[in-house]
Amino acid sequence: MFLMLLPVWQAAILVVGLPVLLALAAPVVVRHYVPLERLQTNNEVAGFKFATVGVLYAVLLAFVVIVVWQKFNEADNVVSQEAAAAAAIYRVSSDLPGEHGKHMHAALDGYLQAVIGREFPAMAQGRSSGEAKTALDRLYAELLDVDASAPGDVVTVAELLRQLDQMTQARRARLVASHGVVPGVLWTTLILGAFATLAFTLFFGTKNVGAQAMMSGILALLLFCGLLIVVAFDHPFSGSVRVTPYALEEVRGDFNHGDFSGVPQPRPNAR
Repeated sequence: MFLMLLPVWQAAILVVGLPVLLALAAPVVVRHYVPLERLQTNNEVAGFKFATVGVLYAVLLAFVVIVVWQKFNEADNVVSQEAAAAAAIYRVSSDLPGEHGKHMHAALDGYLQAVIGREFPAMAQGRSSGEAKTALDRLYAELLDVDASAPGDVVTVAELLRQLDQMTQARRARLVASHGVVPGVLWTTLILGAFATLAFTLFFGTKNVGAQAMMSGILALLLFCGLLIVVAFDHPFSGSVRVTPYALEEVRGDFNHGDFSGVPQPRPNAR
């Protein structure tokens, strides 16, 4: 959905602002064509039905908001896990014999550079990076090229394989998360449900049409602010509210400056 690629304020204008204006104008337009007496006859019956519709939609919207927020946090945690595995690989590979440690360091730096510079921008479009995959394959090739003849080297290579596998799993989970979690049929239900809930307010009639328009506008504001949250968080690596490669950048910065602690610093969830 193109809305996820827009800045939050632009998405808010389209997702929240326009429906609120429509909700403010709709009661005035309906009152122009339908007499107040006819609308007032619906108040009692429509009130019960509106309560049912409102509760059903509120439960559905709340469920979706909770799911996308959890998935957003999971995506952020996956990036942290990938950074932690990279940090462990850097430290453990220093114990490899000969020049293998330096080769692993160079391959790992190339992977992090490809992920930060290529794959994160590609994930904003729902794609992966071929350069990152090639860099990951190089890491495996460098590690499998080690001749682990000494008992200590066997343990080191086994630990490196375990950490490299964890980093690969984290990357795979990150790529899956970039596609979002809300399917098209659910998006259709959410949008139609929001407008249907608003439409119910047009069956009511009060003498003060201005107050009725304000109530409809406030209801639209709440409904579509919920939809805006879903839009902002559904794709964790797209738009203004997104997971950044901050943890990976911190680890790579430690590599390049030679001051490596192995523990990524606390980072913001999004920029």
